[in-house]
Amino acid sequence: MEAMNEESDRVIESELTAAEAVGPVDAPEAERSAAGSDATASADADTPRATANRAANFPASFAAYIGSGWADRPLVAPPLRDQAPFAAARRRRLSEAFPGTRIVVRAGGRKVRSNDTDYPYRADSAFSWLTGWGADTEPDAVLVLEPAGEAHLATLHFRPAAGRDSDEFYANPEIGEFWIGARPTLDQVAAELGLSTAPLADFASRVGELDADTDTELARTLSEFRLVKDEYEVNQMREAVAATATGFDDIVADLPRIQQHARGERVVEGIFYTRARTEGNAVGYDTIAASGPHACILHWTRNDGPVVPGDLILIDAGVELPSLYTADITRTLPVDGRFTPTQRMVYEAVREAADAAFAIVQPGIRFSEIHDTAMAVIARKTAEWGLLPVTAEEAVSPENQQHRRYMVHGTSHHLGIDVHDCAKARRELYREGVLEPGMVFTIEPGLYFQPDDLTVPEELRGIGVRIEDDILVTADGAENLSAAIPRTADEVEAWIARHAGA
Repeated sequence: MEAMNEESDRVIESELTAAEAVGPVDAPEAERSAAGSDATASADADTPRATANRAANFPASFAAYIGSGWADRPLVAPPLRDQAPFAAARRRRLSEAFPGTRIVVRAGGRKVRSNDTDYPYRADSAFSWLTGWGADTEPDAVLVLEPAGEAHLATLHFRPAAGRDSDEFYANPEIGEFWIGARPTLDQVAAELGLSTAPLADFASRVGELDADTDTELARTLSEFRLVKDEYEVNQMREAVAATATGFDDIVADLPRIQQHARGERVVEGIFYTRARTEGNAVGYDTIAASGPHACILHWTRNDGPVVPGDLILIDAGVELPSLYTADITRTLPVDGRFTPTQRMVYEAVREAADAAFAIVQPGIRFSEIHDTAMAVIARKTAEWGLLPVTAEEAVSPENQQHRRYMVHGTSHHLGIDVHDCAKARRELYREGVLEPGMVFTIEPGLYFQPDDLTVPEELRGIGVRIEDDILVTADGAENLSAAIPRTADEVEAWIARHAGA
């Protein structure tokens, strides 16, 4: 493996040869990695939940029997992951920002859904960004940057694979191999991530350290560092968008079946989830499948309504990759394949707002200008339709904003390893920040006419439209990463017709 600690690096990384990263899981403790053994891992884990009143006892004779007769599992060092050099560069940047200070960034633990069942585990974004460990992160792992001269020594602590010399592998449903699968060894993870590793039991907090869970400045810095994506991150965003595009195509292809189910919205959700799980890690956020008046509810995730011909369905969904990078795309479709004249009028107004916002994106403008540009179109359209008590020019003034009755959300948010990335960045670097090449964000204007809104004509009530694309700032402008997913009203109708005729 190529060495990671060149003289120019700020963070000193481990150098593991393939030979050093090989060894049987079940070797005696003395033969294991010098970083430490996990022979007593079950003692380090939390006591299993809610099993004492139903678990069968394991007699000593059984323990002796199940602990023997297992073949050694020789381990070959896995290759260095593509993201490892990029993660190392991020750690060096963090080291430079906090010289001489011990830094702790935690992956976080499992979250209880009910009793002794957990939500699917997802590591903290800052932790994954710094380590390159994504969907396969071990819960409760901790990254420590220890001051070492003018740099830091990076060590990744986690609960490594246990041998068959403890009862953990069969008796502990929280972390046992028979229950949830085998954990990687210290050497395996070190080889994949290019990081020194150590048992979680070796980690202890110290006075004076900065912990990203509790230190506001550290958390903010980690968020702001992600405003500009590196080459690896941009490639991940392209892959996430491509997988998401396929998921949207799956939905359009299955519109006839979707309409036949009493809870067609949930069928939409299930179709997209299948694609997300087969081509990625999961969905990047709860899918919004909002048909008819549900499209007027911005974060409708109950998804329990029918999908009725003649209505529009607003679908807001994104595939999250194993690296944890996610797309975030919205399309609004006519369920029966054709927009009504009123639906088309609203849809094309939203598209005009999106196109106007995209047209101004280039390095040097302020992030807030994107929203202002989209909202100027929304104000003009709603004024033309006679919905505003003032002119469009008067509506966009800061003291008025009447047009926002029909679009209360913002037009854009940063996107990456979080669907709402860089959330702890300062306002002056986020909303008022200046665009730079490598930034990735959404453009997602909409119009939402609530079913009970007496300020709009009856034919508009219950119509909700949003068009959302994922945008990359380039050296001389911008690229719409999701432009291949049909956007115009004509393109959307042709898309549906193409599948209907298949």
